[in-house]
Amino acid sequence: MRLTKVFSLLLAIVMVLALVAGCGEKVAPAADPKTPAKTEEPAPKKDDAAPVESTVTEDGKLKAPDKDMKIVLWDIATAEPAVTIQPAAVERFKAAYPNIEVDNTHIQNDTYKEKLVIAMSSGQCPDMYIHWTGGPMNEYIDSGFGVPITDLMENYCDVPFLEAALAQCTYKGDIYAVPYGGLSGSGVYYNKKIFTELGLSVPQTIGELEAACETLKSNGYIPFALANQSKWTGSMYFMYLATRFGGVDEFNKAVAGTGSFESEAFEFAGNKIQEWVRAGYFPEGVNSLSPDDGQDRQLMYTEEAAMMLHGTWQSGAMKGDNEEWYLDSIDYFAFPKLEGSTANQNIVVGTSVGNAFSFNTGDDEDLRRACFVLATQFYNDDTYNQMQIESGGLPSIEGMGDTLTDTTMQKVWADFSSATNVQLWYDQYLPPEVSEVHKSTSQEIFGLTKTPAEANKELQAALEKYLAK
Repeated sequence: MRLTKVFSLLLAIVMVLALVAGCGEKVAPAADPKTPAKTEEPAPKKDDAAPVESTVTEDGKLKAPDKDMKIVLWDIATAEPAVTIQPAAVERFKAAYPNIEVDNTHIQNDTYKEKLVIAMSSGQCPDMYIHWTGGPMNEYIDSGFGVPITDLMENYCDVPFLEAALAQCTYKGDIYAVPYGGLSGSGVYYNKKIFTELGLSVPQTIGELEAACETLKSNGYIPFALANQSKWTGSMYFMYLATRFGGVDEFNKAVAGTGSFESEAFEFAGNKIQEWVRAGYFPEGVNSLSPDDGQDRQLMYTEEAAMMLHGTWQSGAMKGDNEEWYLDSIDYFAFPKLEGSTANQNIVVGTSVGNAFSFNTGDDEDLRRACFVLATQFYNDDTYNQMQIESGGLPSIEGMGDTLTDTTMQKVWADFSSATNVQLWYDQYLPPEVSEVHKSTSQEIFGLTKTPAEANKELQAALEKYLAK
């Protein structure tokens, strides 16, 4: 009521002032017929009008606006090589566009997600921010902190990203993020000398894998090197087995609330893991071994274990530890297919995109364009792409496989290139509180302290609690 009265009073004052101004208006004197009338200046020709700013460069690339503006950018560039490479990309952009200020904040990886959510909830979300795609990206978009960039990617992206990488940056039919960083997945590293010694072939099916494990075990080898203290390492087995049974749809439906983590696919995964634990396919005390200390790799180095399901970054780690041994002893194969399954068996568990940039620019088209041009400075960096390759990473760009000399990494590349889809790491896709439950229940499955049914029920309850918020 008070606001209404104030508004009515202001309106009345404005009307009175307008009336007074109208009553006091002076009448212009009649023109003197002896005074020649002033001729109006001719309207400027169209050719004389102010030039329209071009949005593209001479070679057809998108241009950032010429006007003064500012981009607030958040990233996680706090360690090498990112701490060197990413600021260099920003400096290249600033040199090309001195009219645009870039306020670049680097945040530690472990606290980044939390700080980004706090910034969003307080109205301080940066204009351009890095993330890991997956479920969190979808949440950011649904909350209004992302804009579609399909038109920019289709018309001005001159880098041939892998289809799987673009798919991971797509939500509800539109591209919402520019891929950055390389792909990484998981597959089986194996000691080819041991396989040759025992006359083993690379297993193509789960049944063949189990037969190989029995042969290895009977000859004194641990079939799988696994250090599961950090929980996420054992999760790779759970993810692959569930995906081989039910494809990516089982997980997607569970996360969306239209399915369940208590479905047959997840029950199969848990039961199969416990079957393998009881059969002795993993080292003793598997949940107490540390991957951060390389205790899984040590079992490979000492040739106590013959295989290791792990992330493809292990190529760089093993090569760095002992390049001669790595080149002489190690090979790689994709996780085997599940006999009788109707699900797509050509799916890789991992990520096609290490990170991606999204833009919180609302209706500001100039700002959206400027952010996109800045993003191109990151993925067009040949130095960064080469550094990824040398450390065991793979840029998510077509043709990068042609530059690989490591035969193991060539197989990793072929695995990804032929994949029809990529199942994003569960702990990367799920909300943080649900992700932690997934990792802990997965570890308990390996420890035989929970049945798969109990573990999956706990995970489903955590998801339902999150969805009910």
